[in-house]
Amino acid sequence: MPTSLKNLSVGDSGRIIGFDQSGGVYRKKLLAMGLTPGTPFTVTRFAPMGDPVEIKVRGFALSLRKAEASVLLIEKI
Repeated sequence: MPTSLKNLSVGDSGRIIGFDQSGGVYRKKLLAMGLTPGTPFTVTRFAPMGDPVEIKVRGFALSLRKAEASVLLIEKI
């Protein structure tokens, strides 16, 4: 069942399964950053106010704003 990045905790792992239909503006940007369907990642930290969130994906750390992260449809693994 698809969930959102905000529902994960630090140390949780997930896999990208797609993109929300309302996120057309960010979809191309996220794909360019390597966030393609099937890509696994680990949540490494949240900023104190929850924005941005840092994930480790494809061997590098990537910070995403709430708006960008909300576009991702993920599954917890």
